[in-house]
Amino acid sequence: MSEPGRILVVANETVGSTGLIDAVKRHADTGEISVHVVCPQNAPKHGYVIYDGTIREAAENRLALTLAQLQEIGIEATGEVMDPDPYSAIMDAVGESHYDEIIVSTHPETRSGWLRQDLISRVAKGSDIPVEHVVVDLDADRELGKRTLVVANQTVGGEALIRQLEEISEEEGAHKFVVICPANEGDEEAASERLAHTLKRLEHEGLQAVGQVAHGDPYTAIQNALQFYPADEIVISTFPETRSGWLRSDLIKRVQSATSKPVHHVVVEDES
Repeated sequence: MSEPGRILVVANETVGSTGLIDAVKRHADTGEISVHVVCPQNAPKHGYVIYDGTIREAAENRLALTLAQLQEIGIEATGEVMDPDPYSAIMDAVGESHYDEIIVSTHPETRSGWLRQDLISRVAKGSDIPVEHVVVDLDADRELGKRTLVVANQTVGGEALIRQLEEISEEEGAHKFVVICPANEGDEEAASERLAHTLKRLEHEGLQAVGQVAHGDPYTAIQNALQFYPADEIVISTFPETRSGWLRSDLIKRVQSATSKPVHHVVVEDES
């Protein structure tokens, strides 16, 4: 019996895209394959305060969603987050294991820093392995479901929020949810526990979700998250206006104005 073909998949922001998943599936349709996914970390844009570890955690979340999507179509895959420089990440990977082909996924040329670095030809020459280039336009990529950014802290496990996410999934079809919990210094551990409980609850309800604790200021946290997670809409969960600092700071309108994305506001009553 011949060994499965070994495919190295390399992607960052486009890692969960339809085009990339389809490219891997085409290889699987021609025979048994073994897939390893590498996500080079990306650098944040200037002007934002980023928590230590946020960039890597976001890359790990994108990777987790991709591995789950591959598993859904019957392809078992492993993955890891690697060096921010894509060429170094790829060469490190091929130095550690043998691969029969490399699939590199990028944005279109007008948006891709990797293409401006001539990554595809450099990898083909440096690795001496066939390289398939997949171009992904995330704005047009909807076949694997809409992407919803969920923003909540103390209300993250509220029944009103859980019901809203269930309704979104039922009404609009397949969804990928990314839940961020803006937490101030001293509240990170409690926020992490609330988030973990909510992610487990969403998984139990059959919803595909990942999450992370984020910068304590919700507006900054949202701006940071949108660098790392493509989102079609935003759901913001708060307490009622009488006890919500987020509403007193006019967060909903500020996010609507800054992102031009649909913003849904969920009010969670104190359930303590």
